[in-house]
Amino acid sequence: QLQLVESGGGLVQPGGSLRLSCAASGDTLGYYAIGWFRQAPGKEREGVSCISGGGNTMYSDSVKGRFTISRDSAKKTVYLQMNSLKPEDTAIYYCARLMYYRNNAPFPPTVGSWGQGTQVTVSS
Repeated sequence: QLQLVESGGGLVQPGGSLRLSCAASGDTLGYYAIGWFRQAPGKEREGVSCISGGGNTMYSDSVKGRFTISRDSAKKTVYLQMNSLKPEDTAIYYCARLMYYRNNAPFPPTVGSWGQGTQVTVSS
């Protein structure tokens, strides 16, 4: 049974960088499509980025050009490299298996339950 655990969040100044990790346990990621999502206080959860089993990537307009999603060759971890962070990026970030990959909005449905996420706070 695949479980995903997010890590790597923290407090960073505007313009700074963080790398989030989505680590698989119980199984490898295989060729599953994986997505990163975030939820800010008082707002709905939104899709941030996703990656296909073959490495194709998609980003929301709000993070395009600043964030990069990737997966390791061992199919154990998906990463989200976040650069040029802005206060509006502050949120709890979650990763999830996706039913399928698509290269445009809207984000695909997720599979499985949500984890605890990892908190990203961008503030001076």
